[in-house]
Amino acid sequence: MLHKNRLLTLVGTMALAAATVGHAPAALAGTPVIAPQDLGATAPATTETVSIILKLRNPGLLDDFIAASVNPQSPLYHRFLSVDQFSFLFAPSNGDIKQVTDYLKSLGIIINEIYDDNLVIKATGTAAQFNQAFSTTLHDYADNNGRRFHKPKGDHCVPGRLQNIVLYVAGLNTQASQFRPHHTNAHVTSAALGEAPPQVVLPAGNGTATGVPGSYTTGDVANFYGVNPLYAKGITGKGKTIGIATLADFLPSDAYFYWSQIGLNVSQNRIRQVHVDGGGVLSKAAGSGETSLDVEQSGGMAPDANIVVYDAPNTEAGFVDVFYKAVSDNLVDTLSVSWGSPEIYNFLIPGVSADTQAVLVAYHQAFAEAAAQGISTFAASGDSGAYDTNSTLPYPQFSKILTVDSPGSDPYIIAAGGTTLPGNIQRLYGVVNVPTEQVWGWDYFNPYMVANYGPASLDYYFSVGGGGGVSVFWPTPEYQQQVPGVRKSEPNQVWTYFPNFPDTTVQSYLYTVPPHVKGRNLPDVSLNADPFTGYLLYSTTDGGWKAGFGGTSFVAPQLNGIFALISQAKGSRLGLLHPQLYARKAQKPAGKSGLRDITAGDNCFYVGMKGYDPGAGLGIIDAGALADAIR
Repeated sequence: MLHKNRLLTLVGTMALAAATVGHAPAALAGTPVIAPQDLGATAPATTETVSIILKLRNPGLLDDFIAASVNPQSPLYHRFLSVDQFSFLFAPSNGDIKQVTDYLKSLGIIINEIYDDNLVIKATGTAAQFNQAFSTTLHDYADNNGRRFHKPKGDHCVPGRLQNIVLYVAGLNTQASQFRPHHTNAHVTSAALGEAPPQVVLPAGNGTATGVPGSYTTGDVANFYGVNPLYAKGITGKGKTIGIATLADFLPSDAYFYWSQIGLNVSQNRIRQVHVDGGGVLSKAAGSGETSLDVEQSGGMAPDANIVVYDAPNTEAGFVDVFYKAVSDNLVDTLSVSWGSPEIYNFLIPGVSADTQAVLVAYHQAFAEAAAQGISTFAASGDSGAYDTNSTLPYPQFSKILTVDSPGSDPYIIAAGGTTLPGNIQRLYGVVNVPTEQVWGWDYFNPYMVANYGPASLDYYFSVGGGGGVSVFWPTPEYQQQVPGVRKSEPNQVWTYFPNFPDTTVQSYLYTVPPHVKGRNLPDVSLNADPFTGYLLYSTTDGGWKAGFGGTSFVAPQLNGIFALISQAKGSRLGLLHPQLYARKAQKPAGKSGLRDITAGDNCFYVGMKGYDPGAGLGIIDAGALADAIR
């Protein structure tokens, strides 16, 4: 047991370490602690493969079609498009494609591939050729860990005659590890408090559930969220295909072992892997455990569904291409992703990453295509509560700032939020009681921490919780416009950096988040994500069985699998889910909508309440009732 005074020093030390070590992005003006070193112009002969993302045609008409495709009163209801139909109606024409490819070929750039949906051109050339093609200058950089990459010094520019065709060029920036998986381990922060790691408990007898917090399985999820009535009807995902978009490879044998150990009898050839952009990086550091849990959770919820795993390198181009490849293949009925980055990195602060406003639109185009083709998509909303940016640039070296995660903030993807299940959580100095399922935010430990470790420990667990809040890029979508509880962005969100922390007399202003923005609210729906009431993970790269895992990374694939079941039950792909969920919540009487309010807890800012809130969204689901409610 640690002495309390000694622990208080440890708390401060950990806060400082968290602020200066880890997943820091590239340069911020006035923040030399994280600025990459400019090594000069990239050698002209350096070769690179880029993804040229093309603009949709008739985007307003596409939005109208998507809305009609999920409106039971429309003659277009569930008349989803094939890839060829989508391309014919909404993608650049073959003539447009030829304009772009002819221009690139004229500079000696090689065309590798054109995706089937006519929205992505893969091309390889030299730094000199791309400098000329896009009026930029590529420079080499080294980050704080000595990793080298190159990116444009300043913006790149599309030639005038192509500006109506080309949206964005992804891959000119080759910086790795730009995106984070959204899973959390209860023991990581608790180990410093002298607490033992949670014990692994497997299901007993012929059951698939353990009933043990920290060792929950997909069988427990089925018990908690009304999935068993679907299983009782023979709805197991048969004939459906689940898609996983991820930034790390994994061992399929991990998933098969997980399913066998929790008592699921599954096909031994249900998993197909697609390596995008030369993916296939297998290691704990790369995030292979994330991919393992995505497959285990989604496939465990829908045990007879097939699974296609799309993995790409953790780069700007990789994250764009993995979505376009999945929707262009059009093999999957549902698709989830558990990786992301703070939304404001993508467009508000030049130099933080190569992402710009255009890359957010690039993601959106892929999700719009998915919706038009009937593919329902899900994204983890993040594990830093309402303060997503503080996940990578932590408080107190950086000020607290209310922000959301991308791509979960996109209005065409279901943002998966988190809750904490009720029960007694055993801690070193006693029990913390959670009386009812509540919005996940680890500030519920604050009274325990202050009572046992003193006032200085108040922010020990900041900021951990289910992601949620208000986008300041995407406006409030139609399905949220008349929904009580939907919020505007909050005032007084000034982002500041203290370069000499713990000395706070010197500070650098970084950004002020626009206040009172009528933006897209997230999450949409939630399930248990708190690691203290969390799950088992089996990952060879992480050392085998682990207990006490959680995060919205679990919720997104769980929803993926559950909605694959509902898709089977309805005999059709489901398409864009938001209008269906928000309408059912408003129209159906309590208990009949398949959605239940979470009216307790908070995600460190937004409080659970009746109706919609940016803590748990529309609440948690009852899968059987929801399948009945969706027409």
